[in-house]
Amino acid sequence: MKIVSTIEARMTSSRLPGKVMMEAAGKPMLQHLIERLQRVDLIDEIVIATTKNDTDNFIEELSKKLGVNIFRGDEDDVMNRVIGAAQSVNAEIIVEITGDCPIIDPGIIEQTIQVYLKNNVDYVSNNNIRSYPDGMDVQVFALEQLEKSSRMTDDPLDHEHVTLHIRNNPEIFSRINLFSTPELYFPDLGLTLDEKSDYDLLKKIIEHFYGIKKPFFSCLEVLDFLNDNPSLVEINRHVERKGDT
Repeated sequence: MKIVSTIEARMTSSRLPGKVMMEAAGKPMLQHLIERLQRVDLIDEIVIATTKNDTDNFIEELSKKLGVNIFRGDEDDVMNRVIGAAQSVNAEIIVEITGDCPIIDPGIIEQTIQVYLKNNVDYVSNNNIRSYPDGMDVQVFALEQLEKSSRMTDDPLDHEHVTLHIRNNPEIFSRINLFSTPELYFPDLGLTLDEKSDYDLLKKIIEHFYGIKKPFFSCLEVLDFLNDNPSLVEINRHVERKGDT
């Protein structure tokens, strides 16, 4: 089965416009994410699911520079944008990642895919019941299941939040939720890029590890770093998180 990671990314974020192109250690946040996905052996291909807006030409330029596929679709119908992105590269299994997770741990992604492949379920995620830090979010499901979900609902909210219909209908779509090991349990920590204070924290984390020449640091290493520097956690503690996609 062809396993494809889709990345939802656009420049017109309501809370932090242009966030995916903001830089840390000399690279856009989206590039940090892509390079981490490229380290996941089980992922065969990556495709960015962006919009047709002119502002997202910057994202297309980056995708060409990095040799990553791109699909441009409707800004509001994110579900069908992800479907179109997956279809464009003949995906069978989708590993859905949002563009605001620039330091996601490749090991967590690999584990989530393995759980999907070894169990006869429709949907596997690690954020339906949160235990990992926000920003380590992975969802894995078959393209045909997302297509089925799309046919079953016309609700704009379902189409804005890609897997909301799947998650709200466990009697139709069987699922598994992964829970973190105790050392990674930190559900209140925001390692996702929603607001300026998130960028400030993520930039400090990324540039710390680049400074010690360890660009592919793990989630555990981030938590160890924050435990050693507890004042950093206060940088974005006030941010209110929206619902998961």
